[in-house]
Amino acid sequence: MNPIKYLIAALLFSVGSVWAGDYEDGNDAIIKGDNIAALNKYMSAASKNEAEAQNAIGDMYREGLGVAQDYVEAVRWYKLAAAQGNPNAQFALGNIYNNKNIGIKQDYIEAVYWYKLAAAQGFGKAQFNLANSYLKGQGVAQDYVEAVRWYKLSAEQGIASAQHNLALRYYMGQGVVQDYVEAVRWFKLAAARDFPSSQYNLGLQYLNGQGVGQDYGQAVRWFSLAAAQGHNNAQTNLAGMYGNGKGVAQDYVRAHMWSNISAVNANVTAVKNRDFYASKMTPQQIAEAQKLARECLARNFKNCD
Repeated sequence: MNPIKYLIAALLFSVGSVWAGDYEDGNDAIIKGDNIAALNKYMSAASKNEAEAQNAIGDMYREGLGVAQDYVEAVRWYKLAAAQGNPNAQFALGNIYNNKNIGIKQDYIEAVYWYKLAAAQGFGKAQFNLANSYLKGQGVAQDYVEAVRWYKLSAEQGIASAQHNLALRYYMGQGVVQDYVEAVRWFKLAAARDFPSSQYNLGLQYLNGQGVGQDYGQAVRWFSLAAAQGHNNAQTNLAGMYGNGKGVAQDYVRAHMWSNISAVNANVTAVKNRDFYASKMTPQQIAEAQKLARECLARNFKNCD
């Protein structure tokens, strides 16, 4: 994500009170693209111990906006804001410790510490990352039940990645009793937010009749939506639906096209399927399928069916 756009978004949607004066002037300067002026205004507000300004300075050091990128200095400012209970800063600290950054030793335990503080304040992204920590056993003992608890809290705030991961737990019976119906419910919520992996998984559940009545038409619909976002497995499965005439009229040209598109990403199954479909096609049909695939790739997978 563009760092300036990221910082603007963080400022506009940050949690906590918005201070008038230097901090607000700093926000205006960011929007105008004057990072140095913004930093000066934030520094002035931070000297008054304003947590939002301290957090904003941490953002600028982390992204290298108006200053040389410096994770050590970012952490220093984030900790000042976090000590005042600022959940954005707590979340940022969790992310820094959770990953490898210059000058900061990766520390999963420290990451969990900061995620917990932000998550306890209802910060949805922190709840999601904390759930991931429990799922993977990073910084805490692996605990699928706790992972589900935090995914659910995050998912209830509309975070698509949390909704998707919660759906996966229900689908696999991991931390909860396996429940395909509940998996479908959460996949649908994430899919409605254009989360491609959820759209793909919904396609699979309609294809196999898991948690819903088997419906090839719906499978095609969800595979198509995911395929249009570049989901490789969805593209392969969509090709299979065309190749087998399930949910759509059998069409080897479309089957070859989607297999070819998926094969670009070294999908071995897609390569084999493409060659199989080619064996049933005329040279003219193959040429047409190849042309359609090139056009689809040029359009970034949009309007290809």
